[in-house]
Amino acid sequence: MAGRYLETYFTPEVLAAQQRYFGRSQPIPPQPERDPLTAEETEFIAGRDSFYMATVTSAGWPYVQHRGGRPGFLRVVGPNSLAFADYKGNRQMLSTGNLAASDRVALFLMDYPRKERLKILGRARVEDARAHPELVGQFAEAADQKIVERIFLIEVISFDWNCPKYITPRFTEAEVEIAVAPLKQRIAELEAQLKLRN
Repeated sequence: MAGRYLETYFTPEVLAAQQRYFGRSQPIPPQPERDPLTAEETEFIAGRDSFYMATVTSAGWPYVQHRGGRPGFLRVVGPNSLAFADYKGNRQMLSTGNLAASDRVALFLMDYPRKERLKILGRARVEDARAHPELVGQFAEAADQKIVERIFLIEVISFDWNCPKYITPRFTEAEVEIAVAPLKQRIAELEAQLKLRN
């Protein structure tokens, strides 16, 4: 676990709750300003086809939004930099509007089959795709570029790998197809053998 992550979240109220429930708290010594992503985080991010992003409204309410795309659509562009192309959606503009009030974001990335999750804290800005076609070309696949409306650029502050406990494994349709392919092949072989006997 990166130290900056704990330092950010272990507020006096959190430490007081730890003390109340467990009889002790975990004060964190001062940490660096940012924790750089390593090869492990970079590889994990590159394999994701979706993630959840939390922002905060100007009234202080948290808001969580799902983002999806081709695996690797969330790009690591530096040890403390992420970017992704934001596609046409429901036109509510909640995340974009929230970032105008506060640039803080939290990302939640899941790998259900391997029971792994990565949380990322950062500061984000949004660029209009119409004003920045070069960013669209950099962060979106050619087939997707016509549906890109915005580019999100995120400065990573820190991250945390969570415990796999209580994560229910889930599989995509493509992963299930790969898993059952040998079974389908064997069924086809057995059906062919039955036809020959009849």
